[in-house]
Amino acid sequence: MATDYYAVLGVSRDASQEEIKKAFRRLARELHPDVNPDPKTQERFKEINTAYEVLSDPQKKQMYDLGGDPVGGAGGAGAGGFGPGFGSFSDIMDAFFGTAAQRGPKSRTRRGQDAMIRLEVELSEAAFGTTKEIQVDTAVVCKTCNGEGAAPGTSVQTCDMCRGRGEVSQVTRSFLGQVMTSRPCPQCQGFGTIVPSPCPECAGDGRVRARRNLNVKIPAGVDSGTRIQLAGEGEVGPGGGPPGDLYVEIREKPHEMFQRRGDDLHCTVTLPMTAAALGTKVPLETLDGTEEIDIRPGTQSGQSIPLRGRGVTHLRGNGRGDLVVHVEVQTPSKLDPEQEELLRRLAELRGEERPAGQFQPGQQGLFSRLKDAFNGR
Repeated sequence: MATDYYAVLGVSRDASQEEIKKAFRRLARELHPDVNPDPKTQERFKEINTAYEVLSDPQKKQMYDLGGDPVGGAGGAGAGGFGPGFGSFSDIMDAFFGTAAQRGPKSRTRRGQDAMIRLEVELSEAAFGTTKEIQVDTAVVCKTCNGEGAAPGTSVQTCDMCRGRGEVSQVTRSFLGQVMTSRPCPQCQGFGTIVPSPCPECAGDGRVRARRNLNVKIPAGVDSGTRIQLAGEGEVGPGGGPPGDLYVEIREKPHEMFQRRGDDLHCTVTLPMTAAALGTKVPLETLDGTEEIDIRPGTQSGQSIPLRGRGVTHLRGNGRGDLVVHVEVQTPSKLDPEQEELLRRLAELRGEERPAGQFQPGQQGLFSRLKDAFNGR
């Protein structure tokens, strides 16, 4: 042979395809006409493209190694353009832009998409955890064709237009010479195969929609917005491909008594002023059952009583939050004559007939009183 294609690319005769490709990229960056317009360089650029066309194609490479001429004598150093059958334009693009077009047929089997549903839970279920049954409408493998997409008794066939390659090629002329470009086969859409008789159940998609029941374990301590991942329980992919994941997003229902703040629970108990002054015990239905709240004598409105470890279980870690009971003292708005006389007598005994009062800067609202109560003021 007049031209040693291995020498042109600067590789040994036992070089791997990866080594040949790397050598071509390096030389293409250096010798491309847009980079080096010298005529001698352009001739050299044509040589490396012809060499790569031969050595990157297993059939042409085998013919060349056996002493044959895979380019029919028209692709040597003196040939115009890149030689007939040039099929490495995407490799030139890869050499300059770092990416290459995907080659070969696409797979009909692809991973399915993830799915998400929302699940409402009670406060007690979120606090202690539970197991819930849910209904999911997702794509599942078609049982009629087992995901292949072909009707029973038939099979997928190789596309006769692209012969299973998934792409067709077209030769055009440009300022660089003859260039072969490839595009997805219009008959098989790039899959390399066709389904002559699609499955009547799934219309050739290999999957159908179905409703199924799942048991979901809700861990203790979840809150609104928490997402639980169920691997492999999402949508089955086209062609019966592997399923995606299912995400269950928690929505906690409002409670009639408790307000949740993180892992702590808050509620308010309203007491008459006599009970707050004398002290009392008030039953409270907590998440753990009925407990008596000890109201000490002299309790003021805005004070809080914490019940340690009666809140929500920590999602990450041990223990639980607290249950905080806020006290609101109610002053009577209407008194009968006897009650009014008793209160006046009490005021006399305490020397409070004409109290001077205690003034503070600004107006202390509920949140300020709560802040002071937590700070022990």
